[in-house]
Amino acid sequence: MQDIYIAGTGIWYPEDIITNDEIVSSFNSYVDNFNEQNKQMINDGQIEPLAHSSTEFIEKASGIKTRHVIDKKNILDINKMMPSVEHEDASKLSIHAIAGIEAAKKAMISANIESTEIDAVILGTSHAARNYPSVAIEIQNELGIDGYAYDMLVGCSSTTFAINNAFSDISSGLAETILVINPEISTPFVNYAKRDIHFIFGDGCVATIISKNKTSENCYKIIDRKLITKFSNNIRSDWSYLVRAANNDKTFDDLLFYQNGNSVFKEVCPMVAEFISSQLKNNGMKPSEISRFWLHQANSRMVNLIVSKVIGSDEFDSSLAPLPIEKFGNLASAGSMFAFNLHNNLESGDKGLICSFGAGYSVCSIIVQKT
Repeated sequence: MQDIYIAGTGIWYPEDIITNDEIVSSFNSYVDNFNEQNKQMINDGQIEPLAHSSTEFIEKASGIKTRHVIDKKNILDINKMMPSVEHEDASKLSIHAIAGIEAAKKAMISANIESTEIDAVILGTSHAARNYPSVAIEIQNELGIDGYAYDMLVGCSSTTFAINNAFSDISSGLAETILVINPEISTPFVNYAKRDIHFIFGDGCVATIISKNKTSENCYKIIDRKLITKFSNNIRSDWSYLVRAANNDKTFDDLLFYQNGNSVFKEVCPMVAEFISSQLKNNGMKPSEISRFWLHQANSRMVNLIVSKVIGSDEFDSSLAPLPIEKFGNLASAGSMFAFNLHNNLESGDKGLICSFGAGYSVCSIIVQKT
């Protein structure tokens, strides 16, 4: 089988930064207003009072210290508590396309290629901008890329699933070089009035060049790919075009992103650790041969627990499993390749493992080796 490489990557993120102190101050002000406005119902036992958040709670639960977002002002405004965006419109580029193009240009520079050398664009994301036309085709058109393009959704595993699809297309002879783009504009879907969710997500985008050619000095050969899905309702987002026609009522709380965090932690961590361990064993590799684990940035506790289970020790250097979540927040599917982009300074011959996991449940793990 021919060798196929990650030839280059690029990232984009907005300039606005929200600190934990800022997001806690906003949330707690909202809580105080809510409790005051609903004082009588709370006193009568009809509803429960809302509880304050804290920086200590956020950092213990997630490891997040800051997050980059598309609209800090309106997210922190307790009368708005969401970013301000415009409707998708044929007269302008979508926000996903703008982010994707910026990341793609950096990835092409990293891979030392031009857009004319790309045969396809695959866009994977957790949050679709629209039903059609495909944002991948929009980006393809703007960059002047011939060939084909399409969007796909696999929750927080969308990036590695898309890389897997690119590998398969190149392996089959359908293409030689593919641009994978993963825009995650998550903040419009966050319920900033919920204590266990308000701090989690940031906005960002990663682009990856997958090619059968070693186009740069920083190529990583893809050694193995492994995927699995297992149905779970513990992470859901029910907003869709069906909402318009639904004959029963649901609140935004019911339709936006929500999760049963404790169940996700208890179920996903051992599932992913066993999955990775099995993959390494099937490839005749010991965990000690992996120089870097670039994992989905769900939260720092999950990353550290999974790695500790795989290597069989709670003690390991923090460089083994980078945590860009501390600065960028949870970037949904883009998180694992953000970690790769920012921390891929391995030596020739060193091996690493990229793994995304999320709603579904879905998991995709990719073993790579620095050329």
